[in-house]
Amino acid sequence: MVAPKISAAVALLLDLPILSLAYSWNFKQNPKQCGDLTIEITGNDGKPPYRVLIIPSGPTPLPNSVEARRILEQQFPSDSATSVTFQLKYPANSQFVAVVSDQNGFGSGGTSAAAQVTSSDDTSCFDSSQPVQPPFFFNIDPPNVIAQCQSTRLWWDPNKVQGDLNFVGVIPGGQSFQIPTGTLSNQTSTGTGFNWTPNVREGTTLHIVCGDGRGMGSGGSLRTTVGNNIQNDNSCLSNTSPSSTAGSPAGGMYPTDSSGNQSSGGSNGGGGNNTGAIVGGVIGGVFAILAAILILFFFRKRSHGNRSGEKPVDLLNADEGDESNRRQELPQYYEPEPFLVPDPTVAGSDGVSSDGRPLSMYTTDRSGTPDAASTSATRKTAPRQFRAVNIIQHDDAGPSEQKPAGEEEPETIELPPAYTNIRQ
Repeated sequence: MVAPKISAAVALLLDLPILSLAYSWNFKQNPKQCGDLTIEITGNDGKPPYRVLIIPSGPTPLPNSVEARRILEQQFPSDSATSVTFQLKYPANSQFVAVVSDQNGFGSGGTSAAAQVTSSDDTSCFDSSQPVQPPFFFNIDPPNVIAQCQSTRLWWDPNKVQGDLNFVGVIPGGQSFQIPTGTLSNQTSTGTGFNWTPNVREGTTLHIVCGDGRGMGSGGSLRTTVGNNIQNDNSCLSNTSPSSTAGSPAGGMYPTDSSGNQSSGGSNGGGGNNTGAIVGGVIGGVFAILAAILILFFFRKRSHGNRSGEKPVDLLNADEGDESNRRQELPQYYEPEPFLVPDPTVAGSDGVSSDGRPLSMYTTDRSGTPDAASTSATRKTAPRQFRAVNIIQHDDAGPSEQKPAGEEEPETIELPPAYTNIRQ
């Protein structure tokens, strides 16, 4: 079981991108308009002769959008030379990308970020009114579109080319690479060219530079951002695919924008691994999320404790006394009141009903002391005196006596009340 594990580990290592470089390079001074620019090689593992490619990047700062910058390919003066100095014929506030190569291949020394040209009083190195053009141009089909893993045709006019063509891809601050020249074909609408499938991830800034026997850049360059294809195909991508996040840009310290902010290039010239930065960012993000969760939990628990310690406010019984006393007494608007007997309208002096039945009659006086269930308002006032009441109780004497036979029962006539005894 050991041999398969070792083989798998070796295969994984071989599949990883080769990021470390044998040498690096630096700008000896900040790029300046019409000034001398020196590039110096550091390290002894390069294979000279060295060469540097300077590619314009971004829009021109000159009026009327005049493009006065040319693509520069500068050879080091000798096979043993480790530095080169040349005049930078670019206007101030313009940008460029530098790529250093040796016999190991194109871009073996690394690629700089988009460096900013600083200002100077010298303007003699370019004509701000006359745009420059390369000897010929290359084209792409579909026009102006470079999509991830989508076949693109690179084509040109063969009548304007001298010698063999060469295409390279340059990613600012990342990896630069040689574009393989496929099988050439001739088409009526697109001339001579070949098909290329970009194995570059979407969102990457990419320069495509073309050259022939007259040098790199003789066919111009194209700057674009790689897009995604319609089918969302990423089958052409792998760990070795060119990327803009391979490591720190090459070139050392130099301004990268008009405010003078500088890019700090790594000592490995842009090929360093950024795994440590990625791991550190992930760990930092995890700790930040945990801290946020703990803080949220603390505040929720604290607010819950404050709510549980508060006594609820009873707006109806806030002014009443102890709860035990409230349970013994009813609210004032629910306490009973004594019933007062109204004055009789007719005085009962006879004690004998109209039908001859005897009535029992007695007189009673009600005490002025209220019942035990009277309200607190009644207890607080003086006792109320009640007048005497005559109570008449009817006694049931059974059925009335039978009249002798032959006697007629007197006729009863009911009259309405005369209302003659109403008290004034």
